[in-house]
Amino acid sequence: MSSFLKRKIDFDRHNDECGKVWDAFHQRKPIRVPITVAGSICNLFSNPEINTTGYTFEDFFKNPQAQIECQLVYQKWCRYNLVCDNAMGPPKNGWQLNVDFQNSYEAGWMGCPMHYSGNGVPDTIEILKEDKSKLYQLKEPDALHGGLLGRAMEFFDYMHAKCPKMEFEGLPVKPPNSIPGEGTDGPFDLAYKLRGAAEVCLDMYEDPKYYHDLMSFITENIIRRMKAIRQWRWARNPDAPDKGKFKGSWFWFADDAIAMISTRDYEQFVFPYHKRLFDEFSDGSSAYIHLCGDATRHFKFLRDRLNVQAFDTGFPVDFAWLRKELGPNVRIDGGPTIMLLKDGKPEQIRKEVKRICESGIMEGGRFILKEANNMAPCTPIENIEAMYEAGKEFGRY
Repeated sequence: MSSFLKRKIDFDRHNDECGKVWDAFHQRKPIRVPITVAGSICNLFSNPEINTTGYTFEDFFKNPQAQIECQLVYQKWCRYNLVCDNAMGPPKNGWQLNVDFQNSYEAGWMGCPMHYSGNGVPDTIEILKEDKSKLYQLKEPDALHGGLLGRAMEFFDYMHAKCPKMEFEGLPVKPPNSIPGEGTDGPFDLAYKLRGAAEVCLDMYEDPKYYHDLMSFITENIIRRMKAIRQWRWARNPDAPDKGKFKGSWFWFADDAIAMISTRDYEQFVFPYHKRLFDEFSDGSSAYIHLCGDATRHFKFLRDRLNVQAFDTGFPVDFAWLRKELGPNVRIDGGPTIMLLKDGKPEQIRKEVKRICESGIMEGGRFILKEANNMAPCTPIENIEAMYEAGKEFGRY
């Protein structure tokens, strides 16, 4: 098993085929199931085979030059080794950088300190866990320069100064278009990062006034930040196609923490805050949500009350039940668990893809096969190829 692709790929032919697959999918005339693979920069830091930079995850969070070099090495590895329906080979328009603080940007913006642990993904430390009354002493963080987003702005400026003089693999390196924070990982997710998962769930029942004070504070600040960052981006780019429009189609958000609660509690305690986000940023058309864990019990409610028409699933997911529950017109993204992809044998992965594709999930042509969810470090390339080949075999319409 290896971290590097052993066979040669005709990138032009591959990319042409992928383009046709995606075009057919979006036109609702699918040829076969599109197959994609996503994985964060943790795949670089946790795999010494591909991390040739010498940097650690802590360097990545603290040093903008480390972010540049690590992102470029990781992007090259993905484009030359992960065989799926993503574009492969040299990027035609150059390499695109982003400011990346993983899932820590919101809590870090709110003032939670960072915790670094070797090559593990850095995380934040709760600031309201021991003394929840500190909520009432918190000030509204600066939308552009507060907490960790202050560092994000420094990284943004550094990359914009550096990129015009840079090339990588003979191609230009493009600076980021914005900083983290135009979207959100969800108000309930942020609440547990500030207060603690068990603590915020207990607050719902034992101190509902405090719970709603916390969620209101969080949601109002998320809205304020999202608007401020967009206005800042529009000022930098007067030709932005979305300039002046806070409300748009296909509103995207996440809130992984709702997997911890029942749909009844979701409706009472979290949905009102999601609705506030939608009222500010959605024009009422289709929405898309990412949810890790088993949150499928909420999907029908989200479809009916927020018009969520696309779900990026975590695991475990009962694909047969989910398609029956949501009907043929809702897009569902999902596939083999990341544990199977990392530790299983190619034949096991082939069987699992076959089982998923034959479950009924393909009805309506609104299924995307992918890892579930976020490729694990050191996943063998042979296993990714096994998923791709099985998807092409069993995912045809």
